[in-house]
Amino acid sequence: MASRYGKRIVFTNRSELYENIREEKSVTNIKHFNTPNLRYPTVEQIASLATITHLWKTGDRYYKIAAKYYGDPTYWWVIAWFNQKPTEGHLRAGELLTIPLPLDRILNYYGV
Repeated sequence: MASRYGKRIVFTNRSELYENIREEKSVTNIKHFNTPNLRYPTVEQIASLATITHLWKTGDRYYKIAAKYYGDPTYWWVIAWFNQKPTEGHLRAGELLTIPLPLDRILNYYGV
């Protein structure tokens, strides 16, 4: 599976805004990943996916759900993006989440 960092550009930040951080950490450069522009799947792409419905309950976390359905907690963001709920704070107990499958296809649709 592809990491969400796999195709991202890494750049070195030498901005004066980070000067104190560089001094505190005794480093000369700070490397950053560029912010990706994820695509949301089209209606046709969504129709081609298998999905599982998950009932959100108290104590749920995206990373736990990703570990359960994808076998890898680092894909929590796939579920968040697909459901257009960026954080757990956007969900309430009793709401339904849609888990898109297969993972490699949804990653392809996102452009990752």
